[in-house]
Amino acid sequence: MKVLGLIPARGGSKAIPRKNLALLGGRPLIVWTIEAALRAKCLQRVIVSTDDDEIALAARTAGAEVPFLRPKDLASDTAPALPVIRHAVQALDIMGWQADAVIYLQPTSPFRGSAVIERAAALLASGTCDTAVSVIPVPHNMTPGSLMRLCGDFLEFLTPPEARQFRRQEKPLLFARNGPAVLGLTRATISAGNLYGDRVKAVAMGPLESHDIDTTLDLSIAQALLPLVLAERAAG
Repeated sequence: MKVLGLIPARGGSKAIPRKNLALLGGRPLIVWTIEAALRAKCLQRVIVSTDDDEIALAARTAGAEVPFLRPKDLASDTAPALPVIRHAVQALDIMGWQADAVIYLQPTSPFRGSAVIERAAALLASGTCDTAVSVIPVPHNMTPGSLMRLCGDFLEFLTPPEARQFRRQEKPLLFARNGPAVLGLTRATISAGNLYGDRVKAVAMGPLESHDIDTTLDLSIAQALLPLVLAERAAG
């Protein structure tokens, strides 16, 4: 199976201007994802999809390929992931290289390692799923039985009394996408116009490696977490 590592990195960003080039530990944010992808032995190619020349230069310097620039209409803040993925796959098809699967790696998850990328690729290669997505366990106090909404001046539970569970041990184990930091999908799923096929498998990740950067606060938290992340990696 030929697996493409695809990193989307548009030039425009609002919460953090030029976010993909913002420095984390002295390196552009996107470089952390490129390095993780390059360490993943399952990826035959690591490509950055961008509309921005400066990001393209940073990506190439870090060792990724940038064989095309993304059209501006696919680089807005409302552009969904699927057209970006399809554009990359089709562009490579024209160049004579056909991917059997794509691992889509958001550059806003800098602490994601190569191991989770390889786990997602292994699930796709096994033929047991159409999509492999990274997830994180939902904290027990945020499961449906604990959620309330404001109704006028009062709070009301979202679930009926018989469905409410307050003891942690009685609550179901639920998962939420963590960005997602990793999204793997087969070519057939992409061709069908889907990100999530009928058979979706989880790639569980912990809270530290799931840290996602959307705001300046998230970036500051990442800077504070960086020594812990590097220490964990060194310990191996």
